[in-house]
Amino acid sequence: MSHAATPVLVIHGGAGVIKKDMNPAKEKAIRAVLSEALRHGYAQLKAGKPALDAVTAAITVLEDDPNFNAGKGAVFTHDGKNEMDSAIMDGATLRAGAVANVHHVKNPILLARAVMEHSPHVMLVGDGAEAFARQQGIALVDASYFRTEERWQQLQKALKEDAAKQPHADVETAKHFGTVGAVALDAQGHLAAGTSTGGMTDKRWGRVGDSPIIGAGTYANAKCAVSGTGWGEFYMRTVAAHTICMRVAEMGQPVKQAAEDVINREIPALGGDGGAIVLGADGSFATPFNTDGMFRGWIGADGVPHVAIYSDETGGRP
Repeated sequence: MSHAATPVLVIHGGAGVIKKDMNPAKEKAIRAVLSEALRHGYAQLKAGKPALDAVTAAITVLEDDPNFNAGKGAVFTHDGKNEMDSAIMDGATLRAGAVANVHHVKNPILLARAVMEHSPHVMLVGDGAEAFARQQGIALVDASYFRTEERWQQLQKALKEDAAKQPHADVETAKHFGTVGAVALDAQGHLAAGTSTGGMTDKRWGRVGDSPIIGAGTYANAKCAVSGTGWGEFYMRTVAAHTICMRVAEMGQPVKQAAEDVINREIPALGGDGGAIVLGADGSFATPFNTDGMFRGWIGADGVPHVAIYSDETGGRP
């Protein structure tokens, strides 16, 4: 395997209908926290730490910020609860950990990593996952920690539309793009991927999307790492993250081509949409999406965070 000369970290904060008339203060805050997450994760890589540490560090920053649908900013279910999912995967060993439908875990990505490193399992859900969190000393918080007025009002609007038998007017609610994720390449040439989400506003029946499903929304092997954000049901049906990595690892496709084929061709052909971040073992990366925008950023050889939101931004990408 060829090693990159310098570690690379790529992150996303969700794809969706992101308008250029966004409140300037909110846009500034989002760009700032994306940059903070990049710096926080890249510091791990510069210190010689493994890709897993960079992924965990970056996602924790995003989970703690209410602007993103993960952790603190998780959306509400139909029943007025916050249900969170997360997954992490080590490309060098194919070890993985995931959690779904947790309600009190402050940073679900930390619990997903604990599942990978301290249990014989890959995925834990609900009450069992939280019992394991207590055993592992993972921080649990009261449900009120996750409540934000913006998310609560999104649910109230959705419930009114439900009662009137109207489709959701808010595309973010209708197609549930909210997710955060990170992929990293460390100095040893190893890759890792992680994803965390609050699911979709107004979801019912314990629905789980692609984010914690290894191979669907999260996957890493020796050649490729992927974190997806989009309409989860379609990412599961196409096993999107694994498919991209198999195109890279087994078919020898460039990262950009493999990502484009799956995210912007296969998934839309079925009626889905969204985006992803994809990183190769050679340090090449892609950030494809077919929505109005995707919160995203990357940091590499120059050590400077590059952040972008809209489709016409490159954010200084090489």
